[in-house]
Amino acid sequence: MFLWYLANQNSFRELSDKFDVSQGAAHKVIVEVLDLTCLLASSFITWPTHCEKRTNAVLFRRACGIDGIVGAIDGCHIRIQRPPVRGGDYLNRKSFYSILLQGIVDDQGKFIDIFTGPPGRVHDSRMLRASPFFETWMQYMGQYKLLGDTAYIAQTYPFIITPKRDNGALTVDDQQLNAQISRGRVVVEQAFGRLKCKWRRLRDLSNTRVDIMVKIIVAACALHNMCTGLGEGTCNEHPHGCPREDDENHGRLNFGVSETTRTTSGPLSANVLAR
Repeated sequence: MFLWYLANQNSFRELSDKFDVSQGAAHKVIVEVLDLTCLLASSFITWPTHCEKRTNAVLFRRACGIDGIVGAIDGCHIRIQRPPVRGGDYLNRKSFYSILLQGIVDDQGKFIDIFTGPPGRVHDSRMLRASPFFETWMQYMGQYKLLGDTAYIAQTYPFIITPKRDNGALTVDDQQLNAQISRGRVVVEQAFGRLKCKWRRLRDLSNTRVDIMVKIIVAACALHNMCTGLGEGTCNEHPHGCPREDDENHGRLNFGVSETTRTTSGPLSANVLAR
């Protein structure tokens, strides 16, 4: 029932009819399994070990020709209904209400760190600065780096390699490096596409409390990692890759962050997810 709930956008009335249980019982099951899945999330969304970092770096080198890369970072919007409290903060530049998911993925598109909950008007770079990962990036990154888009162009993020903005005066070397970064970071775009394609509840979380939305996103990311690399194969509907909705978060407005949850292999994950 829980997997069906995350993989579809059915209402609790439809869920009740399909599984022949009352709506109250269906709701109770979903909430209980959701809480359990979130508690298990830190076991499936883990930062790579030293050996895994070296392996990731080799595979990213093969994919894009850039040395020392262990992952790619990006943010995406999860559509929601306007919350009753500070609802205007959730209206993004695409003119719909959303909360944000920041994901760092490895070469397979598995999440190695997530941070979710900021309102839709927050810029990707602002979300990164608000995330627990940013507070300890030196500890996690070491000599390695991430690939990111132009949202992360700043001296504040020395651990992210970003493309140069095309101002009409890029050299041939600059254009080649931009192309290499694009080839490497496409893995995070594809991960978000697969996430929303398999767990379709994330396409629209209307009529859901913000705290429950955050748990649903965390659970979906954990299930995404459980499925990745286990003989899942390609998507039947999209054999050449699941398309990502046009939800890129490149706005310029900065607002406060609320209702956030983050998971990683570090000690902070247990404390955050247990709240």
